[in-house]
Amino acid sequence: MKKLGFIGSGNMAEALVKGLLTSGAFTKEQIIMSDILGERLQTVSSLYGVSTTQKNTEVAKLSDILVLAVKPNTVEEVIREIRGYINQKKIIVSIAAGITTSFISERIKKKVKIVRVMPNTPALVLSGASVLYCSPLITQEEREEVKKIFETVGIVYTVEDEKLIDAATGLSGSGPAFVSMFIEALSDGGVNMGLPRNMAIKLAAQTVYGTSKMILETNLHPAELKDRVASPAGTTIEGIRELEIRGFRGSVISAVKAASERSKALSKEEK
Repeated sequence: MKKLGFIGSGNMAEALVKGLLTSGAFTKEQIIMSDILGERLQTVSSLYGVSTTQKNTEVAKLSDILVLAVKPNTVEEVIREIRGYINQKKIIVSIAAGITTSFISERIKKKVKIVRVMPNTPALVLSGASVLYCSPLITQEEREEVKKIFETVGIVYTVEDEKLIDAATGLSGSGPAFVSMFIEALSDGGVNMGLPRNMAIKLAAQTVYGTSKMILETNLHPAELKDRVASPAGTTIEGIRELEIRGFRGSVISAVKAASERSKALSKEEK
């Protein structure tokens, strides 16, 4: 029975634990978590019944799969602390933005199995989107093992080129912020036209949720769904015209590009 360890017990780590236990992929006895904050460990222990410790080395020693769920600026310090407990049998999974597999392996100072993952915040409600890259030492079986962990909190895609993790960071990693801004703007439009604020937010959020569900469940291209709603000389096409005039589509593309390029820059800064 494999042991899964988390160094860091923040929101994303908790979301994964919740998904794993809810799906039955792991039992609480198989999971151990560490954190510098004792109060945080008490919270996850009481909620999920998993083992906890403030010693990262204990988690590294006991785990077969070790998830680095810490801030990017603390990864190097954590690696220095635990590298004596890392061997070629363990799988290291990093969800730290901008941290490459080479950055980790160079600091562990040995050839190890590493998976780099870019999840996103909707994983907190088990509706996330994750993209993962596996270093060459990871077997197909191990790839599927890690993939199943993240499938408990949403959909998962794998890429063969690690550089595409930066593109995923710009799209699905940063995307929840962009979508939230759109929902806010959509609701502002409703308020401007006389709707109560609470109703406007709920209508906007449900509209985005329902549209997303239609695209995912029917495999319709977004353009086709748009055309189904936009009847000739109707209200929708008039709104679309305004969005195009004001550069909506180009602004979104530029936002994804800027976020992706920032992810690349972070990777270089960490070196």
